[in-house]
Amino acid sequence: MPDSSQLFPHLFSPFTIGAVEVQNRILSTGHDTSMAHAGQVTDAMIAYHEARARGGAGLIVSQVVGVHETARYTSHVLMGTDDDCLPGFEKLAQTVHAHGTRIFAQLFHPGREIMEVADGTAPVAYSASATPSDRFHVIPRAMTQRMIREVVEGYAAAARRMQRAGLDGVEIVASHGYLPAQFLSPHVNLREDDYGGSAENRMRFVREAIDAVRDATGSGFVIGLRISGDEHTHDGMEDAESLEVIRALAPSLDYVSVIAGTSATMSGAIHIVPPMFEQAAYLAPFAHAVKQAVDIPVMVAGRINQPQEAEGIVASGQADMCGMTRALICDPAMPGKAREDRPDDIRACIGCNQACIGHFHKGVPISCIQFPESGRELRYGTLRKADASKSVLVVGGGPAGMKAAATAAAIGHHVTLHEAAAQLGGQALLAQLLPGRSEFGGIVNNLSREMARAGVTVHLNSEMTAEAVAKAAPDAVIVATGGTARMPQGMEFGEDAHIVTAWDVLRSHANVGGSVTIADWRADWVGLGVAELLASAGRRVRLCVNGTHAGEMLQSYVRDAMVGRVQKLGVEIIPYAQLYGADEDTAYFIHAANGEAMLVEDTETLVLAQGTDVSDALLTALDGYAGQVIGIGDCMAPRTAEEAVLDGLKAAWAL
Repeated sequence: MPDSSQLFPHLFSPFTIGAVEVQNRILSTGHDTSMAHAGQVTDAMIAYHEARARGGAGLIVSQVVGVHETARYTSHVLMGTDDDCLPGFEKLAQTVHAHGTRIFAQLFHPGREIMEVADGTAPVAYSASATPSDRFHVIPRAMTQRMIREVVEGYAAAARRMQRAGLDGVEIVASHGYLPAQFLSPHVNLREDDYGGSAENRMRFVREAIDAVRDATGSGFVIGLRISGDEHTHDGMEDAESLEVIRALAPSLDYVSVIAGTSATMSGAIHIVPPMFEQAAYLAPFAHAVKQAVDIPVMVAGRINQPQEAEGIVASGQADMCGMTRALICDPAMPGKAREDRPDDIRACIGCNQACIGHFHKGVPISCIQFPESGRELRYGTLRKADASKSVLVVGGGPAGMKAAATAAAIGHHVTLHEAAAQLGGQALLAQLLPGRSEFGGIVNNLSREMARAGVTVHLNSEMTAEAVAKAAPDAVIVATGGTARMPQGMEFGEDAHIVTAWDVLRSHANVGGSVTIADWRADWVGLGVAELLASAGRRVRLCVNGTHAGEMLQSYVRDAMVGRVQKLGVEIIPYAQLYGADEDTAYFIHAANGEAMLVEDTETLVLAQGTDVSDALLTALDGYAGQVIGIGDCMAPRTAEEAVLDGLKAAWAL
């Protein structure tokens, strides 16, 4: 039965791509899960994609599949270079198809964009020319024509295997500065043979790959192309250039999927997985230009987080399908909720990038800070039901406590949450006050809604003591009392030094002078965010980071976007700065690598961004309580929202 929705009728209309009918316009774009093993599909990867298929996605494009031995850009890339890959892809296709969802595979060669390999050494990278990649500091070797023919045949052979495995189509990755894009770019491709020079010659490699795939699979198998418009780098492809390429290649394709950015530079890489600083659906105008120029279906991605955004894009004719990848990581059931006209029940992605692309860059399976069940489907994919219902008291209404409460109630326990403040959210309420990070507050709205749906009883302005807990006598207590702004010990602070915390600044509880020094111990979003906030207000700001660089603890795209913003505002960043003390007009640091003194003079206000101290008094006082006691989140150890929410999930399952 076709999907339907009164709120989103265009989004849930069926659609045909080549010879393949898709049940709706929601697309999970190709993204690496870090769940492959030895180049092959795993049960964890299948369970991950099944969750999105069960949730109602119309089309899943699986992660990149290497077409040649030189395509191994990470140690956990999928490979399609021999028949050993077939059983895994067959099982993946059968599993996804069982839910009415279609599945394509991405055919991939990174060219010069090599991240890492299993043994830690740097392999020989190949590209159209020996043009360096700035981001990974790789100087590739120019491909010979013989190697070009090998790689083109690799595309064909991998596509043939995907077809044999039962997938519905393939997508050639010419986006984000990978090998086909390297041939297309006049700034990268400096060849003087038939594959370089004119625009037609620079398209030859991509044309040959498309034609080889078509010859290998036949007319009924879908072949698409993913390509960046603007690469957002000083010497990259721009929308107009990419549009001409798309126009020229469209007659050979069944669809085109558009995105932005390039892996080759920091400024371009931000757009591979754009953080919350970018506007929602910001690439729809380029998709519209493509849609007007070609006669094949057009897909678009780029911060399309909500069904109303996707509905608007499809209804206005800007694109035919919308990539909603992080939205589906955050809430695999999003399509079903939208189809049933329940948008308020959708757990909206906040674009933080921490556990999705952030995990990929660490080489571990991707997940979501709001929904840690993602990527852990084999462990948490099916919500268990309690053998016996318990009375559960949760103390603390930050992300940890809210997740614990919502999950425990959904499992079948009777849950009451007490929050000492007048508002739920904990430190997430501070995060949303920083420039460009207002969406972070969505985690509070989402978890609050989940608690309400699960039937959690919430008491605000309710500070619990050990005596109050004993009087309530719950079967289990989950302590999620969080932490406070850390005040470093052993510092030499003069009585005349003007010192405030970053938390005070965010809450507008501090009178900040015109010349500010920020002592950033954690090297995360707090120091950078406060620096941007104060510099935007006209202060002179020095950001002194106890690390090698500002934002060292952040996912790289988030960090690079934030550093780029503060640089424009004139913020001076001083790395390797370990705080020592302060007086009336000078902040004192020690160089973390050599122990030499570092003086930051003309400091009117020193802002401390020194991390978090635990608030564990209740947890300590409950030692010996007759019932089950579980501590979670920052009251156990100061970490991030990701660990807090995961702690909450684990605590609920442990009841």
